[in-house]
Amino acid sequence: MPVLFGFFIMGVVDLTGTAINYVKVDFELNDTMANLLSLSCFLWFLVLSIPTGILMNRIGRKNTVLVSFIFTITGLLLPFLTYSFVSSIVAFTLIGIGNTIIQVALNPLVSNVVSKEKLTGSLTMGQFIKALASWLGPNVAAWMAAATLGWKYVFPIFAAITLLAALWLWITHINEEESKKNTASFLATFSLLKDTKILLFFIGILILVGVDVGINATLPKYIMEKCPEVTSVSEADQMKSYFYFIVRAIGAFIGGILLMKIPERRFYAVSVFLSFAGLILILFCNSLWSILACVVIIALGYSNLFAVIFSKALKHIPEKANEVSSLLIVGVSGGITALLLGVVSDIFGTQWAAVSILALMWLYIVFLTKHIT
Repeated sequence: MPVLFGFFIMGVVDLTGTAINYVKVDFELNDTMANLLSLSCFLWFLVLSIPTGILMNRIGRKNTVLVSFIFTITGLLLPFLTYSFVSSIVAFTLIGIGNTIIQVALNPLVSNVVSKEKLTGSLTMGQFIKALASWLGPNVAAWMAAATLGWKYVFPIFAAITLLAALWLWITHINEEESKKNTASFLATFSLLKDTKILLFFIGILILVGVDVGINATLPKYIMEKCPEVTSVSEADQMKSYFYFIVRAIGAFIGGILLMKIPERRFYAVSVFLSFAGLILILFCNSLWSILACVVIIALGYSNLFAVIFSKALKHIPEKANEVSSLLIVGVSGGITALLLGVVSDIFGTQWAAVSILALMWLYIVFLTKHIT
């Protein structure tokens, strides 16, 4: 339970999408400038994932997760103490560093507490818990904004939860002696890309996260653009939380059960084509409920894909789980895609262009279907 609860803290990174929309309004920014928050957060997955893998081999998976909590708590407290565009950038830099570390260390830590046969299902349940945090963030922000306290009060609430998670994991004994025997280096980690499957899975994570962060940042603005009856960021962001994140949580919960019983490839294929249908259909929707229906379809399909790809990679080379994990988490830097989407939407003057890019990106996830065996 304390290991799985770490996935809740992993979900803190999805505050980025919520913050982008509020910061844009608070400081009167264009999409490109507001989406710099995603760059400040997700850049660290590119820079620090491999060093985190090396650190993990030296101090252990559990201690590495505890280090991530320190960075996350610090980042969450900063915008509450001093709120400006610069402090927001610094805060999401710290949150990004913390999230990089926890994503590298937490997934292989799960393998220390569950059997190989239950790894995919367990990682999927972890994604269910992460999705709950992703759903909670926009709602707490909206509630705080409505209560005139200010949306940024969401940060100390998540900081307190992160502190509790850190204390719970700290007092829990986990046997991980085997994982500490391995040695890792930049060269050894990147050499894994010579393995065709690992390379394909790495690109899959890159695209998968890029689409997720893109939806997170773009969807509220897309809803407001297409539906004049939705006039506030809080309202649009809450719709995203219910119809995207809560549906993803439900999908992950159901998926965690189904993946214990049915082949991963069949499950993956159905999920991929479900999301693809939603991404195509949403481009032609002009009413609020048709858009939200497509969001539900996208979320259901998306909810288990990260866990399936990650699990397949870990099981492909189990003796190098730490290196595989750190390499795949480099792929989470795909979240930088949100900055590109902001530039595209500014150039064309519409969020439709950004959503079109997401649909095109998804074609790679469709291609990956034949390599999930």
